[in-house]
Amino acid sequence: MISQPEYTHSADVIIIGGGPSGSTLASLLRKYNPDLSVLILEKEKFPREHVGESQLPGISAILDEMEVWDKIEEANFPIKLGGSYTWGKNNDVWDFDFYPAEDFKDEERPAKFVGQRRHTAFQVERDRYDEILLRHAEHHWGAQVREETMVREIKVEGDKVTGLVLDSGETLTAKHYVDGSGHVALLRRALGVESEAPEELRNVAFWDYWDNADWAVEIGVGGTRVHVRSLPYGWIWFIPLGPKRASIGLICPSEYYKSTGLSPKEVYLRAIEEQKEIHALIKDAQSSTGGNVLTTKNWSHLANRLSGENWWIMGEAAGFADPILAAGMTLAHSSARHCAYSILEVERGEQDPEWVKSFYDEKNRRNIGQHIRFAKYWYAANGCFTDLQDHCKQIAKDAGLKLTPQQAWRWLAQGGFSNQEIETAAFGAFDLGSSKKLVEVFSGKEAKFALSKVNELKLNLANAQEVTQGAMRDGRITPVECWKRGDTFLPNTGLWKRVIAVLEKHHDLQEICEALQKNSGGINIFQYVQVLEAMLVEGWIIGKLNKKRPTLSFETGQGKMIRSAEEGRKAVEQAGVSFKFADV
Repeated sequence: MISQPEYTHSADVIIIGGGPSGSTLASLLRKYNPDLSVLILEKEKFPREHVGESQLPGISAILDEMEVWDKIEEANFPIKLGGSYTWGKNNDVWDFDFYPAEDFKDEERPAKFVGQRRHTAFQVERDRYDEILLRHAEHHWGAQVREETMVREIKVEGDKVTGLVLDSGETLTAKHYVDGSGHVALLRRALGVESEAPEELRNVAFWDYWDNADWAVEIGVGGTRVHVRSLPYGWIWFIPLGPKRASIGLICPSEYYKSTGLSPKEVYLRAIEEQKEIHALIKDAQSSTGGNVLTTKNWSHLANRLSGENWWIMGEAAGFADPILAAGMTLAHSSARHCAYSILEVERGEQDPEWVKSFYDEKNRRNIGQHIRFAKYWYAANGCFTDLQDHCKQIAKDAGLKLTPQQAWRWLAQGGFSNQEIETAAFGAFDLGSSKKLVEVFSGKEAKFALSKVNELKLNLANAQEVTQGAMRDGRITPVECWKRGDTFLPNTGLWKRVIAVLEKHHDLQEICEALQKNSGGINIFQYVQVLEAMLVEGWIIGKLNKKRPTLSFETGQGKMIRSAEEGRKAVEQAGVSFKFADV
């Protein structure tokens, strides 16, 4: 345990909110700078219930960096390999896995963050999960935690926070104030920072927890999938949280809910009754809350600013993307990590603080915005919403989507491929291969790579300006030279740098691929292909077709990752993997 500097009513950093973003920020601040005094103010007493149980693999690396992975593993939360969906043009069931189910090996738990576990996620009971993180920040890293402590007033002068007044009447001051208060957004609202919420994604959520529920699918030791099932008026989730416990929730547009004239409990129970597969999983189950259905508005939103003179906004206070992408906790953890790195750099004084703040603001706003953009596509492309056809058509119209694979891919690409991780091409929480495959599933048509239509490539830096972005590692933000044109960036680091170097020597696509394969550094060639595809779509490469030379065929590389449920079932049966299906 690291000692905590003593102070009376002030700290270097005060964090409002002790959820995952607050705990992540506190842990990483204290890990990389033990001299920083960190105080978390939490209005509730942990443990406490909270929705948002399903994670994405990106969180696992952050848990490892926080040095809390082993504690989370010891809690024996189910391992999430992916999800099972009915979504798109019809009611076909398809699986979206992070790691091929037939390759998943049985291993004893708790397991280390190595091998296959680097590609999986957790499904967590938030009361236990959040308390593990908060106690870890407190006892392992020495952050001070004050629970049942309400911030009653935030004192502001111009763009500067001057203090926090608590219910007790005491006033606390800090060098840095951080809003991790979730949708309440105490600091953001006090500062007058507005947040935009798209009308078309203003949904409501109704959910409950069920004991003695069956898992729809069990893979190896503790592995499973979440289930997402479309209804004519919304969608329902089934998230296994333990051997016999599950979270089940309904999402639908708030206007649709109002039109039913039903109570939240009536709407919720009707949905479960109508979704026969999920209804079968709880045939012997009971509500653990006594039927006390929980509700919340589930509005996607994005704050206009995330940093200022001495304040930072992170997690759900900064923005929220519809839960269909299961990205809420990923955005919370990742924005908190970036916030920690930013405060650490400002404290070191080696980087321009305005550049540090600008990088934090732009990167996280673009990341959240990209997830919201993708969520709009998910809704607009769901032909299963028979009661919401006009609603989905309006989403498509507002987004400018005509829903052909080519046009949809072009629109989605406007979110920027280099924003998630600066060293490789990603698409919100997904890589390009997964995103392409999703476009195919939703449209019912093949979404070919743009690379498959050309065979000569030329690097295009015309009208691009040189700017600086940051690469985050080991508590430091390292400036990275990039080119910027419009809203897109071309980083000169990681896989991008290697591709740029090859493009400067070769123009024939086959020669380019061979050169990348030859010196791949152990990296799968498809990752380089995705970088090439991103650069071509965003205009950093000019592609031409030489009819005298053949083109190359590029598969999405997701044959084991996104496929029909029947294909997946056959694959695991042939592989002899320990795999159990509920009789539904």
